[in-house]
Amino acid sequence: MKRELKVTSDGSKTLYMENWDECYHSVHGALNESMHVFIKNGLNEVEADSLHILEFGFGTGLNALLTLSERGGRSIQYTALEKYPLSEEEWNAVAYGRTSEERVAFASIHLADWNAPVEIESGFVLKKVETGFEEVEFEPNSVDLIYYDAFAPSAQPELWTTELFTKCFQTLKPGGFLVTYCAKGQVKRNMKEVGFEVMALPGPPMKREMTKATKPSNV
Repeated sequence: MKRELKVTSDGSKTLYMENWDECYHSVHGALNESMHVFIKNGLNEVEADSLHILEFGFGTGLNALLTLSERGGRSIQYTALEKYPLSEEEWNAVAYGRTSEERVAFASIHLADWNAPVEIESGFVLKKVETGFEEVEFEPNSVDLIYYDAFAPSAQPELWTTELFTKCFQTLKPGGFLVTYCAKGQVKRNMKEVGFEVMALPGPPMKREMTKATKPSNV
């Protein structure tokens, strides 16, 4: 699988997938996009001191790194799904980390064993699962927050279906929610069809909207 390094508008890097003509992050700013979608409108909107985050699309590990850095002392169980892990050469090339501590943490995240829980820092346990999204079953009502960071529907429409959103809905705790950069109308209709309360939020730089989908608290 061929991946090419690209520098985005905020100076942070991403990878380009020639097979699908897709980048792992926004070319208008990889770091800014992840901070806006997954941290500002995801992590920071959960009030619990202890939470379980499920990421659909571990990718470069940027979302995991930012969650670790921005957790504010909270205890986090972080489960990330990825069918096509990066090579060491590739994750070294994207070189995420705003500080020396973050750069060390980024390496620890990528060097952690796959398919087993690993404590990256006290109170932050990461489990990277090498699998496709469709192949995993989760305990119902076990997750507080989902980062849905699959490639765009134009590249992988099979990852934005009612079947997968049903799985997300069942996995979330009542009141839990999903955030994604994607704001496509059909995607939002699919979310609503399985029971989510769907909200359009202002998007990251150069993108008008993003999406938040909440599981009603009375379900």
